[in-house]
Amino acid sequence: MTKPLVILAEPIDEECAQWLRLRARVESCAPADPRFDELLTHASGLVVRTYTRVDQHILNRAPVLCAVARAGVGVDNIDLEACAQRGIVVLNTPDANTHAVVEFVIAVIFDALRPRQSLDHALSPDEWMRLREDLIAPRQISELTVGVLGLGRIGSALARAARAFTPCVLYHDLLDIPEASRAGAAPVSFESLLAGADILTVHVDSRPSNRHLIAADELRQVKPDALLINTSRGFVIDAPALALHLRQNPNFTAVLDVHDPEPFDASYPLVGVANARLMPHIASASQTAKRNMSWVVRDLWEAMKSADS
Repeated sequence: MTKPLVILAEPIDEECAQWLRLRARVESCAPADPRFDELLTHASGLVVRTYTRVDQHILNRAPVLCAVARAGVGVDNIDLEACAQRGIVVLNTPDANTHAVVEFVIAVIFDALRPRQSLDHALSPDEWMRLREDLIAPRQISELTVGVLGLGRIGSALARAARAFTPCVLYHDLLDIPEASRAGAAPVSFESLLAGADILTVHVDSRPSNRHLIAADELRQVKPDALLINTSRGFVIDAPALALHLRQNPNFTAVLDVHDPEPFDASYPLVGVANARLMPHIASASQTAKRNMSWVVRDLWEAMKSADS
């Protein structure tokens, strides 16, 4: 019996890929590869991560495709309506990288708050004392307010982690979150969150209304010495407005792990801005999270079997 074809458009964990190879014919092939179009005409399954756009153009070239799996949380890069019209099952891994992203945000917070330096040589007594003075942290998290924009899976987990360090965690969400699910965070309006947060961490979804959710007007409401962290979607923040705000407020810091577009080029407004730290979309980059996301192949295989029955 001929094995069905699955295309891995982006790399996944090798253990998960090997599991799938035992059941299907698996081809690793990016959309830019000349072989992709030919493989697509025979593919029953397609596995993507972040940078493969599954749109009508791809679907038109995939006559036998029955399932698309995103080894990741959101499905922003998949045309859900077009897939539904074709009866193509779309799969993802909603909770696979929660802990990795929370760890990343906590690490970013302490990188910003706690200056530190390791030593690779002996210091004179004067140098020793001078360095100790230079590395005194001006603030500690226990006396700051953490604001969480979006209290979904990651936002609530982050709120729970932040509560271990500070008693004051605020959140804003479009939904009315039951008290038992608030992770100890207090609900406030969007405006109150912006004005009250010393640390503002963004965890919103990809709905169109979230485009430029934080722009010039919103940035003016945030404290001039705040720390802004975005690990959600690049388009949530108006990059030109943020670049201007950072230049006008040298004590304001922005740490961005997601960007619009990705990868960005030299024209990206935040390149070269001293108080902007730009990361290459690595918040979920732990081996455990990658493996958790890659196990979407199990659901893909089940969907392919159901379609074939």
